[in-house]
Amino acid sequence: MWKQLYVRNEGDLFHRLWHIMNEILDLRRQVLVGHLTHDRMKDVKRHITARLDWGNEQLGLDLVPRKEYAMVDPEDISITELYRLMEHRHRKKDTPVQASSHHLFVQMKSLMCSNLGEELEVIFSLFDSKENRPISERFFLRLNRNGLPKAPDKPERHCSLFVDLGSSELRKDIYITVHIIRIGRMGAGEKKNACSVQYRRPFGCAVLSIADLLTGETKDDLVLKVYMCNTESEWYQIHENIIKKLNARYNLTGSNAGLAVSLQLLHGDIEQIRREYSSVFSHGVSITRKLGFSNIIMPGEMRNDLYITIERGEFEKGGKSVARNVEVMMFIVDSNGQTLKDFISFGSGEPPASEYHSFVLYHNNSPRWSELLKLPIPVDKFRGAHIRFEFRHCSTKEKGEKKLFGFSFVPLMQEDGRTLPDGTHELIVHKCEENTNLQDTTRYLKLPFSKGIFLGNNNQAMKATKESFWITSFLCSTKLTQNGDMLDLLKWRTHPDKITGCLSKLKEIDGSEIVKFLQDTLDTLFGILDENSQKYGSKVFDSLVHIINLLQDSKFHHFKPVMDTYIESHFAGALAYRDLIKVLKWYVDRITEAERQEHIQEVLKAQEYIFKYIVQSRRLFSLATGGQNEEEFRCCIQELLMSVRFFLSQESKGSGALSQSQAVFLSSFPAVYSELLKLFDVREVANLVQDTLGSLPTIMHVDDSLQAIKLQCIGKTVESQLYTNPDSRYILLPVVLHHLHIHLQEQKDLIMCARILSNVFCLIKKNSSEKSVLEEIDVIVASLLDILLRTILEITSRPQPSGSTMRLQFQDVTGEFVACLLSLLRQMTDRHYQQLLDSFNTKEELRDFLLQIFTVFRILIRPEMFPKDWTVMRLVANNVIITTVLYLSDALRKNFLNENFDYKIWDSYFYLAVIFINQLCLQLEMFTPSKKKKVLEKYGDMRVTMGCEIFSMWQNLGEHKLHFIPALIGPFLEVTLIPQPDLRNVMIPIFHDMMDWEQRRSGNFKQVEAKLIDKLDSLMSEGKGDETYRELFNSILLKKIERETWRESGVSLIATVTRLMERLLDYRDCMKMGEVDGKKIGCTVSLLNFYKTELNKEEMYIRYIHKLYDLHLKAQNFTEAAYTLLLYDELLEWSDRPLREFLTYPMQTEWQRKEHLHLTIIQNFDRGKCWENGIILCRKIAEQYESYYDYRNLSKMRMMEASLYDKIMDQQRLEPEFFRVGFYGKKFPFFLRNKEFVCRGHDYERLEAFQQRMLNEFPHAIAMQHANQPDETIFQAEAQYLQIYAVTPIPESQEVLQREGVPDNIKSFYKVNHIWKFRYDRPFHKGTKDKENEFKSLWVERTSLYLVQSLPGISRWFEVEKREVVEMSPLENAIEVLENKNQQLKTLISQCQTRQMQNINPLTMCLNGVIDAAVNGGVSRYQEAFFVKEYILSHPEDGEKIARLRELMLEQAQILEFGLAVHEKFVPQDMRPLHKKLVDQFFVMKSSLGIQEFSACIQASPVHFPNGSPRVCRNSAPASMSPDGTRVIPRRSPLSYPAVNRYSSSSLSSQASAEVSNITGQSESSDEVFNMQVLY
Repeated sequence: MWKQLYVRNEGDLFHRLWHIMNEILDLRRQVLVGHLTHDRMKDVKRHITARLDWGNEQLGLDLVPRKEYAMVDPEDISITELYRLMEHRHRKKDTPVQASSHHLFVQMKSLMCSNLGEELEVIFSLFDSKENRPISERFFLRLNRNGLPKAPDKPERHCSLFVDLGSSELRKDIYITVHIIRIGRMGAGEKKNACSVQYRRPFGCAVLSIADLLTGETKDDLVLKVYMCNTESEWYQIHENIIKKLNARYNLTGSNAGLAVSLQLLHGDIEQIRREYSSVFSHGVSITRKLGFSNIIMPGEMRNDLYITIERGEFEKGGKSVARNVEVMMFIVDSNGQTLKDFISFGSGEPPASEYHSFVLYHNNSPRWSELLKLPIPVDKFRGAHIRFEFRHCSTKEKGEKKLFGFSFVPLMQEDGRTLPDGTHELIVHKCEENTNLQDTTRYLKLPFSKGIFLGNNNQAMKATKESFWITSFLCSTKLTQNGDMLDLLKWRTHPDKITGCLSKLKEIDGSEIVKFLQDTLDTLFGILDENSQKYGSKVFDSLVHIINLLQDSKFHHFKPVMDTYIESHFAGALAYRDLIKVLKWYVDRITEAERQEHIQEVLKAQEYIFKYIVQSRRLFSLATGGQNEEEFRCCIQELLMSVRFFLSQESKGSGALSQSQAVFLSSFPAVYSELLKLFDVREVANLVQDTLGSLPTIMHVDDSLQAIKLQCIGKTVESQLYTNPDSRYILLPVVLHHLHIHLQEQKDLIMCARILSNVFCLIKKNSSEKSVLEEIDVIVASLLDILLRTILEITSRPQPSGSTMRLQFQDVTGEFVACLLSLLRQMTDRHYQQLLDSFNTKEELRDFLLQIFTVFRILIRPEMFPKDWTVMRLVANNVIITTVLYLSDALRKNFLNENFDYKIWDSYFYLAVIFINQLCLQLEMFTPSKKKKVLEKYGDMRVTMGCEIFSMWQNLGEHKLHFIPALIGPFLEVTLIPQPDLRNVMIPIFHDMMDWEQRRSGNFKQVEAKLIDKLDSLMSEGKGDETYRELFNSILLKKIERETWRESGVSLIATVTRLMERLLDYRDCMKMGEVDGKKIGCTVSLLNFYKTELNKEEMYIRYIHKLYDLHLKAQNFTEAAYTLLLYDELLEWSDRPLREFLTYPMQTEWQRKEHLHLTIIQNFDRGKCWENGIILCRKIAEQYESYYDYRNLSKMRMMEASLYDKIMDQQRLEPEFFRVGFYGKKFPFFLRNKEFVCRGHDYERLEAFQQRMLNEFPHAIAMQHANQPDETIFQAEAQYLQIYAVTPIPESQEVLQREGVPDNIKSFYKVNHIWKFRYDRPFHKGTKDKENEFKSLWVERTSLYLVQSLPGISRWFEVEKREVVEMSPLENAIEVLENKNQQLKTLISQCQTRQMQNINPLTMCLNGVIDAAVNGGVSRYQEAFFVKEYILSHPEDGEKIARLRELMLEQAQILEFGLAVHEKFVPQDMRPLHKKLVDQFFVMKSSLGIQEFSACIQASPVHFPNGSPRVCRNSAPASMSPDGTRVIPRRSPLSYPAVNRYSSSSLSSQASAEVSNITGQSESSDEVFNMQVLY
């Protein structure tokens, strides 16, 4: 199959599959080596199966069901599980899962700029323009003086991956911002020796929207425009202005300048990215994180990052005339006064540093930096540490001094243990001198550091300075907290009086703070509960509920395992269960009375973990006490569940708050089962759950949302561990089925119902004979079979939703219900079927059930029920269906035959059986040999099984068979056309039975015949049936009717049907070809005529008329298309009879349709240049318009008619060639076999081209090299032989062609239209050949071919109906040659006289050919042959013919003399010598004929030329002529014959004669002599 892609030129798919196959082989090698870890092995298997499924899909192969990456046998699992496996793989294939995590890969290549020369710092970050803030850390790298990365050998220094971008952050207002800082002199234009000190100075900025990367393509050579900031005071917001398109205020670094980067957006979790892009990570790449925590906080994530943004400052001039150049230095100082080393991170890609230097803004006392730094300070160094900021003025003088003029500081942690709060802080700038020693931190730590009120600083100090410095801090820590309430709670023992307040404030604390200290918080709560449960029990319970519900948030969902681990390993509250049960029961008891239910609903939502704590507490207590108070605990649980049952049984009144609480409880109740199983027996728990679920009210109209929640609760119950146990399942099954039945009856929540049912059946394995399983099937059949059938009928009869998502859900729910039904039927045994059939009280109930299940089965068989590559699922479904049908057919025979016969149910049965057999997925002939073998081994040929069942059921019908004749003929015929020999042998005899019963009823079987013929056409045109079927049909039925009294009429019917099959098979084979050719058209004509003449099927005849018409239009055979449509037109009358809608025709009257046909036919005759036929139709329709006084349309029609006359006179028409074609041998289609046709060639098509075209249409044919009729050996050969030669058309009417004065434009139509007869001449010698004069013995064998229809017609070729062969004597041949040549001369002379010729060359050539041939012995040879005494004496019967020959010779001389006179008048000067030569040769010719003066030899006779040219009639002597064209009234000659040849000088062209000579293989001398006549 893969190689075939290459053959079919599907190169792209071929190479993709080649790549995939190599991948699979490589992965397979990894598996075989066996050194993979468990996770890696699983990953490799997943990749292999994904690629296998993709390859299968591309090659059109079946989807393979897999479980844990291994193929599964559908017989080993339930059908619902099989459906889920198939659906999962199909959905995975069709709808790839959208990645929720995205990552941006950035690679810095170079900065292209003309004015470089200094080192640069490039800082990438992601910026949210909507919220106006950065959303990522920074990626920092250094460039050298050439604009290239400083460390090219370290990819992690110039490549970074921005990780953990959410889908919400892939939008157009998220930008990649790039800030570029230069390292060098204060002014970019300063001399190099002006100052040796290096400063960080603003250089440029670039931005790019992340939306530009969403196409998925790698932006390898992206060049970002870099804008330079003219006003340094705006540097902090340059990126915002560029984003807002305010970049006019900035200069570009240069026209060809820019930042060359490579960018790519990657999708998937980080581990997946590591696998798929391993080369990136192996070479090295830095990781740039989002600011703060990611969307999901993972347990065990260790972070302690403090983000500091250096915002701005306000400084005094300091006694200077100009503003300062301020540089900020930052240090981290620990509690001992030592500077912490390497904890200041400028960004990923750069190692952390010990100090930070800000960039310098020139002469600016209010600088704004907005530089973000990350301080990854360890927790143990956090307490007591502070950050110190030192401010220096940078001089631009030669020395480049940096003078310290002030400092600020900020502690990282307060005295109470809280860290620096997030937000912007205004710090005090303390003045100092250059030589001030700041290393001694004790000198300044006691000073106030902030002007903010949150730290309670000294107000005097705040007023004493006007200088301020602003920073923004943001802590991202899993170990430290900024929340005082959290600290108070954790230290509850130091302040017992604050416990109540702390518990109350817990709900106000941010969730991320609680999960950071989850275990400590839980220990605190249970410690308080142990301390005083009476006082704090309710508060602790509420706090516990708050924490449990906090973990339901998607952001903290991953902390659930942390709580599970805590319960299992760290929880120590052995007495807590009493208080928890007590408080929980207290809440449940008050549900029905409480007006506000919000808090109660929060409690119910947390019941899963409350029960976990209860159960674990009880287990701890039992371990500690040896199981004391067990009964008391059971009673408590029983009482709690009784309260639950009471509140569940209540119906909601008024606001519906109660129903919301019921819904909340039911949503989380199933999660409790597994906890109860830890303490109670499985049967006890099952009974508790059954009682609880059984208390639910069953009224459906109360609250739809509550009903849905109830069903979800049932669903979770079925999916729970409790339900998997057979003992508990039998207890729970009735309540589950009860609720399912109610919902299915109301047709509500079908998706959920389908899922629950699927889960029910997934637990019941195939062929399980356990008693418990059989009992479960009993319960399910009694409860759900009927409603399941009705549900499938209901949902499949609904219109499908329009939305793609809704349509998928619709298909899923249908498929799941179908899988459930199939699972149930497959599990049913003989006993189950017998019980089911016995359960119906009346035959009406049984009848309704059978009709229902047959209808459902028909639905299941539909192609659209499952995706096309789900062959495995279809075969399983069909196996279940046929098994069920075999069970039910007995019930049909026993209950609905004889006096209880029911047509509807039997018809439904047969209809189901027929469409079952015709399913595409059961046509094993289309499968590969290996697939066919597997299917036969597992299921056998289900078509044959069902066919035998049809035959058996048919035989049981007896006289009731008449009800199904002829209705079942078509369906049964369709079955017999399937190429399965056993099935055909079983089903074909039914037609004999039908013929017999129809003969008994009606005395004939016309109905059977009519139905067979109608269906055969449609079925065979669909590609069904073959030659083997035709022979089998014929032989089986002929054998069956041998002893019947109606044998003769039966044989006739079978023969007719067999002949129709022959033609239909030929037609189908021809239609498989690509282009329209003669074979297609000929085959359609044959079939069309068969329907008309032999079958008299008018509708089929009309259908094939239009199929033939379409073929002609496609081939641009417009004349033939018009003739074809005329066949339909002739069937219609000019009447007002209404006609139904048919083919492409609308509903209209017969008159309107005939009018439409006339106009279409005229249009086609016009396009085919057959204007004369169009004129006839114009006249007919004009008569109709005139009779209705429709003068408007009459006027249009007359104008159209006039335009056709104009076209006849003005436009040139090519006269086509005609060719005789013989098709010999048994390998030709039936309609061509051993027949001969005459074909009308295309424009400009000559014999060689036509012969090549026919050989292309029949590539296996052999061209015969002679024109003799083939013998019987050729007819019976298992081969194809083509015999082709040119033939001459013989017009039926000579009247127009012989009429004087008719222009050639008109005559040309009659020469090649309405032709029935064609002629072919073969020269040969008879008797002794005279070498001196071969004309004496040159005979011509003339073959006349008569067609069944005239050409042109509905086809370009028609069959030869009759052939006549006559032999022409040498004298008769000579007469005909002279007559044709004389006619040709007359025509040319006439055209020359009337100036119809553009030049005189044709006349010159013709005169030269005749005169030259005569001089060299042409005409004189005739004299020697026929005018000698010996010939006249030996052939006395040829006296008249000899006289006629002499007359023609004299007539030719007269015409030549006149022609020379005309020629002299029009000959150009340069051809005068040739004219003189012709005149001289003409006198020689006359003397050789013995003609001196015409008047002396021949009596004067009136002669007429068209338009003044000479015309000599057969019985008249030539009269004296003059070149000026004296016009004389002619006498009509009965032997006057038109020139037949159109491009040579004889009736048979020299080319055609030469070709014929080659075919006939005659002697060379005969050909030469014959050709001499032609040239002459």
